[in-house]
Amino acid sequence: MTTTTTAARPASSAPAPADLRRSALPLRRRLTDGFAKGLMVLALLVALVPLGLVIYKVIEAGAGVMSLDFLVDDIPNSARRAGGGMGPAVAGTLIITGAAAAMSIPLGVLGAIYLNEYGKQNALARLIRTMADVMTGVPSVVMGLFVYVSYVLLVKEQSGFAAALALGCLMLPIIIRSTEEMLRLVPDELRQASAALGARRWKTTVSVVLPAAISGIVSGIMLAIARAAGETAPVVLVAGTAFVSNWSLSGDNTTLAAQIFKNAGEFFPAAQGRAWGAALTLMAIVLVFTVAARLISSRFAIKER
Repeated sequence: MTTTTTAARPASSAPAPADLRRSALPLRRRLTDGFAKGLMVLALLVALVPLGLVIYKVIEAGAGVMSLDFLVDDIPNSARRAGGGMGPAVAGTLIITGAAAAMSIPLGVLGAIYLNEYGKQNALARLIRTMADVMTGVPSVVMGLFVYVSYVLLVKEQSGFAAALALGCLMLPIIIRSTEEMLRLVPDELRQASAALGARRWKTTVSVVLPAAISGIVSGIMLAIARAAGETAPVVLVAGTAFVSNWSLSGDNTTLAAQIFKNAGEFFPAAQGRAWGAALTLMAIVLVFTVAARLISSRFAIKER
């Protein structure tokens, strides 16, 4: 009695389309593929040119005035005066942007969770998406005017809180839409596996869905924070003017973006130097917080094995 030696071969031995080498593809497909890659690389290089020029110019013009004193000294009350610093603007940027983030990030993330995990395509979810899309395109000066009319005139005081409220309204739709898109990219298999283990929906969302999408969520949040930190019109309209540091949300305040706008329009070299220094400081602050947010999010992200 003989045994059959032609056992079933492993499925992995069968050639698969994904295993085909590039050299085995037709010449026309290889040329098309190379041409498309070349166009993408060229587009990337073209996009990097203006970005590189902006970074180079800001560093070149702002490095000359950068020092520890520049970061902590008060703003001169006269544009023609040399010296001084951006201490009040640094403090105002951190306080106002931080308060705006504290208001908008929880609301934005929770709103996105409702839209993607609970609301789906019901009437309320569609209304929220539409309003978020509309708010995304609202100019910042319009949001500043809205806060000025609805809050500043009501309390009869310009303040850092009013500026934080305006910036928070600008950040909210960006966080909602970007977070929802990241949650959509999480495979449904992860949700189904968690549900099969007996986890409730909220537990699945907190322990499975959010960690899987945390990197993309953090990227959207940092884009919103960067936009808020660079906004000028709402701050000029509702925050007032400050020449000394104000570490509270009450009373007049200022930000680096507002000081860039005010000093760049002056004809005096001292004021223009302070504008370039404020621009470099703002870029550095955004970079530091972006790197820190990346490091923190990587701690909670689901690691691929």
